[in-house]
Amino acid sequence: MRIDLFELERSQSIWENTVDYNLTESGLHPFTMRELLDAHETEALLDLPLGYGHTEGEPALREAIASLYPGAVADNVLVTTGSSEANMLAVMSLLDSGDEAIIVTPNFMQLPGLAKALGAKVHEVPLRLSGNRWALDLDEVANRITTRTRLISVCNPNNPTGGVLSAEERTGLATLAANHGIALHADEIYRGAELAGAETGTLFATAPMTVVTGGTAKAMALAGLRIGWIVSSQEIIQKAMQRQDYTTIGSNALGQRIALFALQPEKRARIVARNRHLLARNLDQLSQWIAQRSGIFSWVPPQAGAMAFLRYDLPISSDDFCRRLRETQSVFAVAGSWFGMEGHLRLGIGGEPDHFKEALQRLDRFLQDEFGKQAEAAL
Repeated sequence: MRIDLFELERSQSIWENTVDYNLTESGLHPFTMRELLDAHETEALLDLPLGYGHTEGEPALREAIASLYPGAVADNVLVTTGSSEANMLAVMSLLDSGDEAIIVTPNFMQLPGLAKALGAKVHEVPLRLSGNRWALDLDEVANRITTRTRLISVCNPNNPTGGVLSAEERTGLATLAANHGIALHADEIYRGAELAGAETGTLFATAPMTVVTGGTAKAMALAGLRIGWIVSSQEIIQKAMQRQDYTTIGSNALGQRIALFALQPEKRARIVARNRHLLARNLDQLSQWIAQRSGIFSWVPPQAGAMAFLRYDLPISSDDFCRRLRETQSVFAVAGSWFGMEGHLRLGIGGEPDHFKEALQRLDRFLQDEFGKQAEAAL
């Protein structure tokens, strides 16, 4: 099977643990087990049998996940090894060779790569700047639908822009999917990482064939658990289970149990509150930094997720920008070209505030060293 190079993930795997400042992470600074668990929960883990357990996910965990999606029950949930496996199983369950998929971009580029590898044709519909937000043209989505279209996929809240679809846009996607008998997939891994206001509304059950993926990695700052999930109809969940038998068989028992503790309403509320406070501090730092460098950078501030998507005006490709920044300053950022968006950078804003401040100082040194006069004129 031929498959495209996944530039973001391959680059992160090579470099993220070799730099002083990793700004490629789109999640929050991780919790430790000591911070997350109380003494009773920690003690309970010591008696947990480390067998296969429930390969589809502990019943109590599936119930806890279902509670995040109005109308869902445990049978609508499959627990996976991270949200990446959830996305893979969803695509494998919904697409065959010769099918067509509409994918809203920019996007975590796993979905287009997997769809193409399965022999499906991918049509990309880009979000476009409209005023001070990233907007989706529903007419453009509708115009891409053919008799072979089997899937519409969106990442909401969006990676890398941090934008959130409006209620009208979500309803419009659901209506298109329902009217044409198409599956609607929503990667909602950043739901719960909103910087202000209410939690983003889920697309689950908004159309007859909705498939939502999520997990503990991003909004919950628990990436190391490697726990993700699919929430969908029982028919699609059964298809995904059959395919999981060929992949991981099931996720790890320890991660499942810790995820169950973390998803209890009181603890999840504490996690969300801590993360929102952290994001607000770093977003304030970045806002001030960009305002003082408006001759180089412009942006739409994110609504959700631990990332900011910056457009820059410099005579360098985004790939070279990130490579030179990493080589000279040991700061690792994400090239916009890895999302098909040249002239942009994605910066992670979910780290510790002092660490983030130091990374921005090194980015300033890079700008001075590489683009001295232009950088000075922009300040």
